[in-house]
Amino acid sequence: MSSAHFQSTDKQSVRTLWISDVHLGTRDCKAEHLASFLKRYRADTLYLVGDIIDGWRLRSGIYWPQAHTNVIRRLLTMSKRGTTVIYVTGNHDEFLRRYSALILGNIHLVDEAEHVTADGRRLLVVHGDQFDVVTRCHRWLAFLGDSAYGVTLVLNRWLNHWRERWGYGYWSLSAFLKYKVKTAVNFIGDFEEAIAHECQRRGFNGVVCGHIHHAEIRRLGEVEYFNCGDWVESCTALIEHWDGSIELYRLAEKQALLVRQGAELASVVETAA
Repeated sequence: MSSAHFQSTDKQSVRTLWISDVHLGTRDCKAEHLASFLKRYRADTLYLVGDIIDGWRLRSGIYWPQAHTNVIRRLLTMSKRGTTVIYVTGNHDEFLRRYSALILGNIHLVDEAEHVTADGRRLLVVHGDQFDVVTRCHRWLAFLGDSAYGVTLVLNRWLNHWRERWGYGYWSLSAFLKYKVKTAVNFIGDFEEAIAHECQRRGFNGVVCGHIHHAEIRRLGEVEYFNCGDWVESCTALIEHWDGSIELYRLAEKQALLVRQGAELASVVETAA
C-alpha cells in the first residue's frame, strides 16, 4: 500500500481511479470539472485510459487554456504525493505510443496494463481503439467521424448554453444520438463484444476501457465490462474502493443530488422560520 493511503483525511481515500477521453486541447473538454473531481480523491493508483491529450485536434491548431494546464498540474501533484499514475495510450494521443514503457518517477506510459482488484479479479486496462474496426482499418473514415462528432459537440455547447440560461440542467445531444441511432447502437454492441472476447481469450476476468464515450458497467458473458466514459460530454469515471467494488461516477448525478439536498435544506430552514 502506498503512502497515498496515509495522508491527511480531507480527501476521500480510494484504491483506484480510472478516467479516459479527456481530450485536452479541445474546446469541449470539461477540464474544470475534471480538476475538481481529482481534488476530491486520494488514490493509490490513477489510470489515464487513453485520449487524455487530443493530438488530432492540436495538429490543426493550438487551443490550450489555463484550465487544461490545471489538469496536468493536478495529475503531477497526485503523482508527487504518492499516487502511481499509469497513462494508457489511445488513438488521439497515439503520438505517445513510440515512448511506451517509459517511466518518469510515479508516472508509467504503457499501451495496456493489467490491474488486480482488492478482491483478486484480473482486469485488462486498454483504451479500446484496437477493437474499433473503423479506427483500425479505415483511418480516413475515423477522421471524418471525428469531425462530425465535433460538429455535434458545437451544437451541444450552444444548446446547453441556452438550457442553462433558462434554468435547465445539462443534456447531451451526442449521447442522445448514440442511444437513438441504430448504427451507433450496433457499433457500441460490436465494440463491447470484440473486447470481451479478447479478455476471455487471454484469461482476464474483465476489462476497463474508454474510446466510445459511453460509460457503463455490465457483464458480457463471463467478462465484466467497465467503460470509463469521457470528460467531453458525460463527465464520468470509475472508482475502486478498498473492498474491490467498482463504482461508476457520473457528474450529472452528483450535481442533481446536491440540488435535491439544497432544496431539502431550504425547505427545512423555511419551515423552522
